[in-house]
Amino acid sequence: MTVTPTVLSEYDRSAPSATETATFGLGCFWGPDATFGALDGVVRTRVGYAGGHKTDPTYRALGDHTEVIQVDFDPEELTYRDLLDVATGEHNPRQQTAKRQYQNILLTADSDQHETVLDYISNSSFTREQVETRIEPLETFYPAEDYHQKYNLRSHAPLLSQFEETGYDDTDIRESAAAAKLNAHVTGKDVSLPFLNAR
Repeated sequence: MTVTPTVLSEYDRSAPSATETATFGLGCFWGPDATFGALDGVVRTRVGYAGGHKTDPTYRALGDHTEVIQVDFDPEELTYRDLLDVATGEHNPRQQTAKRQYQNILLTADSDQHETVLDYISNSSFTREQVETRIEPLETFYPAEDYHQKYNLRSHAPLLSQFEETGYDDTDIRESAAAAKLNAHVTGKDVSLPFLNAR
């Protein structure tokens, strides 16, 4: 595997900028970060907290928020409905955990996403009355602490060092398209990584 600072920065510079954003709570956010990061058409991922009322939540003082994954995707390559397929495949919409931190939630950014969710459910194998997953408008997304961002990648020192050598700080890594793909890759996800063998 060949990953260099030049390859990483070039990949990030070429990433689509005209993206849309989806936000889901699907239990602990590390797993969904890798799952969504592996998808073709997903440009960036970040983890954080949403769905509650506490201002500036932290992992140690979460209040009534839920751990969530936020996904920036290229609508030319992937639809919001495609992402709903993945989100509903990652949990059982008929069940809800009692602990709010890990609850399942579909947070909609606008009326189009909300209508898409309702239509998606009406065309599924379960009725709206059977769905325990919370469906709510996204009020505020709070990024999680740096050590939660690209958690699996941060455990892979040789790859992480390439980002550091590129001059990336924690925010750059969080928002990096390359980091989203490599975070999924190190967890064993099947990821299309055109830059791995680049020189």
